[in-house]
Amino acid sequence: QVQLVESGGGLVQAGGSLRVSCAASGRTFSAYAMGWFRQAPGKDREFVAAISGSGLSETYAASVKGRFAMSRDNAKNTVYLQMSSLKPEDTAVYYCNARRPPTTDSYWGQGTQVTVSL
Repeated sequence: QVQLVESGGGLVQAGGSLRVSCAASGRTFSAYAMGWFRQAPGKDREFVAAISGSGLSETYAASVKGRFAMSRDNAKNTVYLQMSSLKPEDTAVYYCNARRPPTTDSYWGQGTQVTVSL
């Protein structure tokens, strides 16, 4: 069982930057691939970014590539999502996900709200 707690959301103006974090419980954090997803009002949850357990491989949605950067600190059991050049359409609840390949185990955090104003 993994518990995930997101933090760092807030209100930011368009063009600004924000970093959200996700702290995980457990002693095998590096065994988990981690991901960020987001859900805007009235829309489905969508993939944003993912990072391998080692941190050597990252994947991004086309809509955020070049603006967002995901990283992890396995010593602190924490992943980060650095968001830059934010746009109003980035407004959403951002969720952290932990997945342990090759199992189907998948865990979600409670989410953190990111609001980008004009």
